[in-house]
Order: sequence, then C-alpha cells, then structure tokens
Amino acid sequence: MSELLGFLADTNRLRILSILADKEMCVGDLAIALEMNESAVSHQLRTLRAIRLVSFRKQGRHVFYRLHDRHVLDFYQAVIEHLDESIA
Repeated sequence: MSELLGFLADTNRLRILSILADKEMCVGDLAIALEMNESAVSHQLRTLRAIRLVSFRKQGRHVFYRLHDRHVLDFYQAVIEHLDESIA
C-alpha cells in the first residue's frame, strides 16, 4: 500500500487521474489539458498502467486511457471527500 500511495504522491499523476475520473482521453488531449508534452504524459501513463490504476483501449491509431476500474474511482472520490471535510 505504501508503494501505491508513493506513486500517487506525484502531482502530475494525480492531475491525470483527476481528468480520467471524468472521461477517457488520448495522450494528445491529456497533454493539452495538462499543458505538458506528450512524452511526459506517456511516461506518467506507463507508470499508472504498471500499478493498474489506468487501462487503455485502442481505436485506430489512437489510444484512449481511462481509470482501470470502479475501485480506483471510488478511492479517488473518497480522498476528495475527505479533503473537502477537512477544509470545512
């Protein structure tokens, strides 16, 4: 668990998960949304795939990324709710 949480300590990975919590996206669109280059986004996505937080599907020449499963989304939303409660 500590290894997983360590991977989530990266701001860019959290930003990617935040976007993918709403909808699946391809690397190019993620790069634009994050104002990062595609290579950097691809690197972060490889890491997130390796720890099974995101998965992908190919459609023609495009690769679309999404959260791996409902557990990832539930975890993400629980953390956001906890942080919102802490602030209030």
